[in-house]
Amino acid sequence: MNMYIGNLAFGVTEEELKELFSQYGEVASISLVKDRFSGQSKGFGFIEMPSNSEADKAIKALNKMMLKNRELKVNQAEVKKKDKKRRRPSY
Repeated sequence: MNMYIGNLAFGVTEEELKELFSQYGEVASISLVKDRFSGQSKGFGFIEMPSNSEADKAIKALNKMMLKNRELKVNQAEVKKKDKKRRRPSY
């Protein structure tokens, strides 16, 4: 299951998130979204856990938990829908 993790403090690292979520099961991947120019975290990211039951346990345990003085928002990530509009190339 792919999970959205929001309201992260800017100083939170992938290692800290892995340690936190590993308490509930195997973590397959972690992706913190960062500003492409400054490299600073945008305050959210995604974590993938192969087991849906372990991911559900993590969501229930960690949603609204305080981490570095911020209340985490943890839920199942929504599948991104593709836009059916065709974009015209700009010349």
